[in-house]
Amino acid sequence: MTIAPSILSSDFGKLAEEIQMLNESEAGVIHVDVMDGRFVPNISFGFPVMDVLRKHAKKPLDVHLMIEEPEKYALRFAEAGADWISFHIEATPHAHRLLQQIREAGKNAGIAINPQTPAAQISDLLGNLEFVNVMSVNPGFGGQRFIDASLKKIAALSAIRKENQLDFLIEVDGGVSIANALQLKKAGANVLVAGNSVFSMPSPKEAIAELQRICL
Repeated sequence: MTIAPSILSSDFGKLAEEIQMLNESEAGVIHVDVMDGRFVPNISFGFPVMDVLRKHAKKPLDVHLMIEEPEKYALRFAEAGADWISFHIEATPHAHRLLQQIREAGKNAGIAINPQTPAAQISDLLGNLEFVNVMSVNPGFGGQRFIDASLKKIAALSAIRKENQLDFLIEVDGGVSIANALQLKKAGANVLVAGNSVFSMPSPKEAIAELQRICL
């Protein structure tokens, strides 16, 4: 299991320190939520913040593009230092092409799906990506409650993966906590994105370690 702390919940006033803490933690990757105020009703950050992250991060950057027309920006994020790049199936009619372009750039390519999007909608793409980002909250804001129906979607993707002998990872993004981490693992998840459940704790580093311990 890979723990992917989301810096959307970090203290931006000391971002370099937060990244250094993650470097020293048991986190496997650092999750970066990019929002444009169009695809989701919020705006986060873009290339200037990526410059800071790339300068300080010693772990892979998992960039989640919650933006319209991701085909216009995905390769720029690859150039800016993203190691994993996911975009929403709901945001582009050119998902297959964009997955190819991301992979040709030497990056791990992923598809993100909103809570109302069924797993079957991306079945034809699962042999052309490294991971699927299952949104288990409505995208756009941190701190939301986990949507329980997401467990069925995770299990469905896990079954497709097994039946077709595929090797993509299943990432779960939203409402992940110590309370549901083991349940998510049992459903088939491989990567847990954790925001408030990490950064709201007295010791975020210990919270990451506890999530990792639960999932062993």
